[in-house]
Amino acid sequence: MGPRRSLGARATVTGMTLVWLPEDDWSQNLVVPPQLDVEVWRSGQPLPRTVREVTFYVPEYMGPESTLEVFADMSALRIVQTLTAGVDDVLAHLPDGVSLCNAAGVHDASTAELAVGLAIAALRGFPGFVRAQDEGAWLHARHDALADRRVLLLGAGSVGSAVAARLLPFEVDLTVVARSAREGVVGVSELPDLLPTADIVILALPYGADTHHLVDAPFLAALPDGALIINVARGGVVDTDALLVELSAGRLRAALDVTDPEPLPVGHPLWRAPNILITPHVGGDTSAFMPRAWQLLQSQLDRLAAGQPLDNVVRAG
Repeated sequence: MGPRRSLGARATVTGMTLVWLPEDDWSQNLVVPPQLDVEVWRSGQPLPRTVREVTFYVPEYMGPESTLEVFADMSALRIVQTLTAGVDDVLAHLPDGVSLCNAAGVHDASTAELAVGLAIAALRGFPGFVRAQDEGAWLHARHDALADRRVLLLGAGSVGSAVAARLLPFEVDLTVVARSAREGVVGVSELPDLLPTADIVILALPYGADTHHLVDAPFLAALPDGALIINVARGGVVDTDALLVELSAGRLRAALDVTDPEPLPVGHPLWRAPNILITPHVGGDTSAFMPRAWQLLQSQLDRLAAGQPLDNVVRAG
């Protein structure tokens, strides 16, 4: 896991503190300090009477909105620990005075693997090969390699850094872009000069008001013909309508693990757009996820019990 940020959200335990977890196998993976009491609750189950006693709550990974709406019933809630790195949906429900910690570092390896996998699959024509296999057709053709591609990686956080580390052995020409320039990273202000020469743009940046529809019609128009957009960030970073225009014209390619809207409805034009590969937001959901999640939860519960500052604080209560 990558380094975690500790921003000083201190939790003082007095008596027993109730923790809600979403996984039944917690007892096999956690050593719970004696000051803490653990219960399991998942969506679809009756809401226990102890809901008003919960202090530390871990919503289930990729759970329905009801797992966030329950905040309103948690009158003793002080800390929410997500199992996701992105928390834009959680912030919309978070009560005042409640601290929010995310799972930065937990999904880096899995998401970075998928970003590289999507690049290779899209460039080498894997979707066409799979369809040809269904028909028993030997579809020999020459495709683009990842080697020698000019790659713009938008995002220099823990996920972006993990993507960069996995890309470099593929002999790409990599430029990392972030909000502000620093050693090894160029500022977003340089995008107008970088986009016209990019073969691949990988989106691995946080979603927020400043990145909503960052990839809009002018952004896409600046890319050269045949450029590939890969999104492992959030669907809202891309203007879907603008992307559809470019895909339908056959000018650009896309490989998306996230979409806007999401889940992508049946019949949405993205499903049938040419030159697109879609995966259903599975970037972090691999066998590597839970071992890293348990590691984070163990650390957070130990800190909670000891009254120490928590890690990965996104918003202090």
